[in-house]
Amino acid sequence: MSNIVEEFNEYRVKMNGAILEDNNKVLKRIFNLDTNAFAEGALDKKTKELLGLVASTVLRCDDCVKYHLEESHKAGLTKEEVVEALSIATLVGGTIVIPHLRKAYEYWDAVEKNA
Repeated sequence: MSNIVEEFNEYRVKMNGAILEDNNKVLKRIFNLDTNAFAEGALDKKTKELLGLVASTVLRCDDCVKYHLEESHKAGLTKEEVVEALSIATLVGGTIVIPHLRKAYEYWDAVEKNA
């Protein structure tokens, strides 16, 4: 059986490396901005990850949802906290978000199993 967490992370690392190898100043700055935006600040890391998770779910970006689920887990968020955030995302995004919600549940379970 394939490990969806490992496959996602391997692909992400590989392709991020390829993108950054091109040494495009704009792309490098966007990557840097993203990294800095989710660092501790006036809002703690957990809050920022939940915000990222909700926004990613509403925008229906499965890769982004996976990333924020892993970061949420690393930050120490519980399944209950994550599910509550996903419920808000589903409310805001509407029923079109439900397929992405299913994938989020599957991925969270895989992240927990890999921990």
